Amino acid sequence: MRRLAAALVISLATVAIFAAPAAAAAPFPSQIALPNGWQPEGIAAGRGTTAYVGSLATGAIARVNLRTGAVDPTFIAGSPGIVAVGLFYDRATNRLWVAGGPTGQVRAYDASSGALLQTYTFSAGFINDIVVTPDGVFATDSVIPQLLVIPATGHGALPPASAAFTVPITGAMTYVAGFNANGIEWRNGSLILPQSNTGQLFAVDPTTGVSRELLPAGTVTFADGVRFVGNTLYVSRNMLNQVDRYRFAGSRLVFLGSVTAPALDIPTTLAFAAGRLWTVNARFTTPPTPDTTYAIVRLPRR
Repeated sequence: MRRLAAALVISLATVAIFAAPAAAAAPFPSQIALPNGWQPEGIAAGRGTTAYVGSLATGAIARVNLRTGAVDPTFIAGSPGIVAVGLFYDRATNRLWVAGGPTGQVRAYDASSGALLQTYTFSAGFINDIVVTPDGVFATDSVIPQLLVIPATGHGALPPASAAFTVPITGAMTYVAGFNANGIEWRNGSLILPQSNTGQLFAVDPTTGVSRELLPAGTVTFADGVRFVGNTLYVSRNMLNQVDRYRFAGSRLVFLGSVTAPALDIPTTLAFAAGRLWTVNARFTTPPTPDTTYAIVRLPRR
């Protein structure tokens, strides 16, 4: 019995030795630390387990392996006067699109090399978020009621900078003081836009700019990023530290509930990669310093 007990102890110790590294290397961590002082806002899912996260502070773009948690903060270097807000990865062309906030710029990068391909300049208040559709690239302006448009060329080539234009937003969506249109998504020929300060959600015709209300005032206050996963619409409500889920039933949206996580600290935009939902902690209520910590957070889908 003493020999059996000793053998059992040795066996359990061996299991513990080999199990510890495996646990340490568990894939898809629940949090992924970004460089101190990064000030993230936009996150976009790339190919496989790759994601991209922009910096409000410098306009830099980090490339992240969501499986391992490895972060390359030098993928696209930042520079003075450059800002990265919303991001969108276009799989068909392998391009990364970046909304430039107060700079009036939308930038297109090669998502493999990080090379800047084109810069489009608009007369805009604050370019917040961006989406690629079959008709072109659309971005929101949170201050001026307009869509920012980079038209599709039909053969995948980037249009010249001079081809960019704006479409006024009319109809049910009216701008008030503060931040208005924020995130942007595309569904069945319409653009889906939340209005952060009124808590409404709208569908906007990308050609005419005519808008119609999907959710009434107060429903999605503090709405930020929006993302479709299948037929489920996820709406990040930053100051509430939660993400609401909706599903279309015909033209009507049905509320499915909210998801959250203890680690959330002002989540902004959303990305879906490797069967998982991700966001970034923008930490807008924490004064930014070079030492302020930031992270990507993995969310439950329901």
